[in-house]
Amino acid sequence: MTIQMLAGEAELTTYVAGFIAAAQPADLSADIIAVGKKSILDGFGLALSGQATKTGSIIEKHLASLALGTGAATIIGTALKVAPRFAAFANGVAIHADDYDDTQLAVATDRVYGLLTHPTAPALPAALAMAEQTHASGLQMLLAYSLGVEVECKIAEAINPRHYQTGFHATGTCGCFASATASAKLLGLDAEATARALSIGGSQSAGLRENFGTMTKPFHAGRAAESGVVAAEFASLGWTATERILEAPRGFFSAAGGGYDPQAIAGKLGQPWTGVSPGISIKPHPSGSLTHPGMTEMLRLIRQHDIKPGDVAKVRVGTNSNMPNALIHHRPVNELQAKFSMEFCMAILLLERRAGLEEFTDEVVLRDDVKKMIEKVDFYINAEAEAAGFQKMTTIIDIELADGRKISGRADFGKGSPYEPMSYEEVADKFRECARYSRFPADRAETIIGMVRDLETLPSIAPLMQAAAR
Repeated sequence: MTIQMLAGEAELTTYVAGFIAAAQPADLSADIIAVGKKSILDGFGLALSGQATKTGSIIEKHLASLALGTGAATIIGTALKVAPRFAAFANGVAIHADDYDDTQLAVATDRVYGLLTHPTAPALPAALAMAEQTHASGLQMLLAYSLGVEVECKIAEAINPRHYQTGFHATGTCGCFASATASAKLLGLDAEATARALSIGGSQSAGLRENFGTMTKPFHAGRAAESGVVAAEFASLGWTATERILEAPRGFFSAAGGGYDPQAIAGKLGQPWTGVSPGISIKPHPSGSLTHPGMTEMLRLIRQHDIKPGDVAKVRVGTNSNMPNALIHHRPVNELQAKFSMEFCMAILLLERRAGLEEFTDEVVLRDDVKKMIEKVDFYINAEAEAAGFQKMTTIIDIELADGRKISGRADFGKGSPYEPMSYEEVADKFRECARYSRFPADRAETIIGMVRDLETLPSIAPLMQAAAR
C-alpha cells in the first residue's frame, strides 16, 4: 500500500484517514506481524495481572452499578461480557495497571523517548473489543491493532515535546487516535468517516502526568481505549466532526503541543512501521520504562561482581533532565509510587536480584531493609547523559562498596528494547508470570500462547477471547 501525502500539511488528517481506510492485511510485513504478536501476547498477560489489582475490582464494581447487561466484548480474566466501549476501558486500565506494558521509542533527539507512549494499552483493547463485535479474524484484528499503534506512535513522534514536558500523558492523549484507528478499521469505515472518527477521538484526548503513581495513570489508558471505540461508533452513525483535527490552528497538535513536526508524520505512515523501526520496547519489569536501562545495567553489574546488599555503601544514578520529570517518587510509600522511583528500582535489585510483580507490592516497599537501601541511592542529573539526547534513556551508575571498591556502568536502553529484544518465548515466560500472579489456569495460559503465536491464521478471534475469559 502506498498513500502519498497530499499537497501541503493542511490535508494531514485526510492523509492519515486515507492510510487507515486503504490498508490491507497484505501490507503487513513478516517483521511487523512478528513484533505485533509479541506485544499482543504481552497485552493479554498484562490484562490478566491487571485484573488482579485493586483497579480491577473497583472497575467490576463500577460496571455492576451501571446494570449494563451482557454485550459482545470480553473483559479479559473475568466472566464478564459487556458493550465494546466498556470492555475496551476495563482491558485498557488492566494492561496499564502494573506499568508493565510496552513503550514506544523515539527518532528525533528532542522527542523525549517517543513522549513515553505505551502503544498497546489503548490500541489492543479497542481492537479486541471491536473484533469480537464484528466477528473478525485474527488477521483482521492484527491489522487494526497494527494500524492503531502506527498512527498513535507517529502522532506522538510529531507533536512538540512541550506536550509531555508540561504535563500531558501521551498514552491518554495520543492513545485516543490509536483506538479510534483500530475501531474504524474493524467497522469498515471509509476514509471520510475515519477522519471523523479521528476527530471525535481527538476531542476526547486527555491525561495529566501529575497523576503518575496513582490509579488514575492506568485510567488514562482505559479512557483512551474507550474513547476511540465511542468515536468510531458515532462516526459510523453519521456524527459530524472536523476533517482537520490534527493540523488545524485549534486542532490537536496546536492545542496540546503548541505545534508539531510535519516531517515526522506526513507521508511516513508505514514507511517504515514504527514497530519495526525504531521499534517498540517490551518491559522486563513492572515499573516506568525510564527505569529500565538502569535496571538492566544494575542487574548486570550485580551478577558480574556478585554484589551483596551488605557490600553497598552508596549508589549514584545519573540521567538526563527529563527522566526525573517522570520518576518523581524518591521515597515511595506504596507500590504505585515505587514504579516511578529510580531509588526503589535500584534498591530492590540490590536486595533481591529481581524486580517482578511480587516485588512491587505495598508490603515490599515498606520493608525496613528496602527503606535503608533507598537511602543509599542518589538520583541526579548527569551531564554525559544529558548530552546523549532525549531520544535515549541514558543511565550512568556508580556503585561505591564498603571495602572502597567502585563499580560503574552505563546503558542507553534496557532489556526488551529493539537493541536487546525479547524473543517470543521470553515474552511467553513473562505472560506465564502474569497468569500465575492472577491465578489464571495454566492450561488455558498455554492455549493463549499458542493461539497468539498463530494469530494471523485464526479464522475468528472468538476462541482466543473465550480462552482469555474466566
